Amino acid sequence: MRPPIALALTACLALPTAGLAVEPGPFVSALRLLQSQGTPAAANPKNDQRVKAALSRALKDSVLTARELESFMDPATFARLAGADGRLDAAEIAKALVAEAPASRDHLLPKVRAHADLLTTSFDMIDEVHREAGSKLADWIAAHYQPGTPLHLTVVCTGNSRRSILGATLGNIAASYAGLPEIRFHSGGTAPTAFNPRTIAALQEIGVEVEATGQEAPRGEPKTANPVSRVRWGTGPESEAIEFSKRYSDASNPQTGFAALMVCSEADAECPFVKGASLRVSMPYLDPKIFDGSPFEPIKYAERRDDIGRLMLSVMTQVRNRRQTSPNAATTVGAR
Repeated sequence: MRPPIALALTACLALPTAGLAVEPGPFVSALRLLQSQGTPAAANPKNDQRVKAALSRALKDSVLTARELESFMDPATFARLAGADGRLDAAEIAKALVAEAPASRDHLLPKVRAHADLLTTSFDMIDEVHREAGSKLADWIAAHYQPGTPLHLTVVCTGNSRRSILGATLGNIAASYAGLPEIRFHSGGTAPTAFNPRTIAALQEIGVEVEATGQEAPRGEPKTANPVSRVRWGTGPESEAIEFSKRYSDASNPQTGFAALMVCSEADAECPFVKGASLRVSMPYLDPKIFDGSPFEPIKYAERRDDIGRLMLSVMTQVRNRRQTSPNAATTVGAR
């Protein structure tokens, strides 16, 4: 049984996703519209507080005008969305959001999508180090993304049991949310152990389905059982992955042309060069393992999951925004 403090904190965390079909309200709707249809500056997490402040000033009777949005939406884009009266009311904002929502977002499991919705409202919580790493990653994805062609990334930590699997799963959720399902995240480690049950619990808490396949992968040190699991975040075969602890160079992972995301300082130090990677990004996070066995254990795993998740969503939002606002984008991202 969880200690009372852990139960209380877990209940608090669960509140935002308890109602899966809750109307987001004019502020959140307008924020989502700016993230998708605004200028690249509007999607940059370093400007998130400025965007929110601009919206809080601009929303009068749930109506927006072009002048109030400062530099966060191109006047031509605003005019296209607003129509002849030059105003965006709540109904027009909602209509624009429905029109721009990618089909792959609809394929996310309901609770998973609700949690992603929540994380997109907190990009201001991404610290500077991770903002810079995310910007580097967004640049690489934007330069290499081609609709219909898989683009691979491998998230690396030491044991491939916690942060790397959280990163890969939340990365895949973010890609589907942003209408970029061709972007596929994988996980690996430098000293494999096992897919930790605490990681599984943190994913299940937001609606991700984790199912044991009955198979076992080779054991790492200290010879811990290494079961193979199916991780599902949406409907359809493109919305699932097979996870088990393995080296980042395992045959099941991409071997060339991928981006390597180093999410722990140990793996970052051990692998200054990742064979086959065309990009290596250092984005270390503190291991939630240090809280194992404490009253705060489930909360700290949820914290780490959400830290990584909001960064992945921010990166994908930036990529989607750039493609939608670029006159050179050959194909609309996430077209239905």
